[in-house]
Amino acid sequence: MKFFSTLLTVLLLLLFIACGGEKSGEQAAEKPANPNNLTDFEMENGIGPVKEKIQLGEINMELAKKGEETYVGKCAPCHKLDKRLVGPAQRYTVDRRTPEYILNMIMNPDEMTKKHPTGQEMLAEYLAPMTNMNLTLDQAKEVLEYLRVVAKEGHEKNIVADPVFKNK
Repeated sequence: MKFFSTLLTVLLLLLFIACGGEKSGEQAAEKPANPNNLTDFEMENGIGPVKEKIQLGEINMELAKKGEETYVGKCAPCHKLDKRLVGPAQRYTVDRRTPEYILNMIMNPDEMTKKHPTGQEMLAEYLAPMTNMNLTLDQAKEVLEYLRVVAKEGHEKNIVADPVFKNK
């Protein structure tokens, strides 16, 4: 009888441990797949020349104005602020992505759509890879400042923009 009692205790203990392990499996499932073995930094912030976190201060309106000019000339043919076009609406990009991710996507769209899970998901949704406009880091930062301005404006005026994904 003692043998069955011990066996039952061991089985219940194993069952308890196995059920406890399920929780961490659920948490792991929430992370996007990482088939290209990207670093944690790359998973959060993209693949490209920006390899460290950057500190954003107050919006620099002078840089934002330059960024708007670049956006209109190079980005607007495929991206509208509030509507889907060839690519997603851009109004709230700074709410969805880290500054480093945005800069890496602007400067390294080819590798981002080939190796980054979010870039791959975007390519699958829009069916057109983002064109590399060969912007410098300074130009990309100016566009980022412009995107910060339009996001702030959108929040202040309650502007609704198309969602990035149709079925999410």
